[in-house]
Amino acid sequence: MPDPQVAHSLENAVLGVAIFDLNGLPREYFVTPENPGISWVQTVFQALGLKSLLTSSLQLDGFNHIMVHAQHQSAVVIRQRNHYIALLIQADKAPTDVSPAFVHWVQQFESTNLRNSQRFRTA
Repeated sequence: MPDPQVAHSLENAVLGVAIFDLNGLPREYFVTPENPGISWVQTVFQALGLKSLLTSSLQLDGFNHIMVHAQHQSAVVIRQRNHYIALLIQADKAPTDVSPAFVHWVQQFESTNLRNSQRFRTA
């Protein structure tokens, strides 16, 4: 788990959150005032579809994460127990290496906490 100061910095760098079911279909979106749009969710949806296709075609197991980089933002998708969670992070604060500590930190994101957050709102 990142130390509390790093975790706080990462949390402030999150611009949006999307929850996908285990089939890769979007269920909920959370946006911030810094990035009120959800157009990035389409890219994550396509990445999850590609992951599903590759996993079934090549019989790959052990999906850990997907990372999609753009000029100003990066999206990180991590599987939680009952769904996938995608975080849109400022590119300059996004990790270049997805460590086990980072995965654990992302897995702690709860949509109920986001619903009650001052910073996030549902889209």
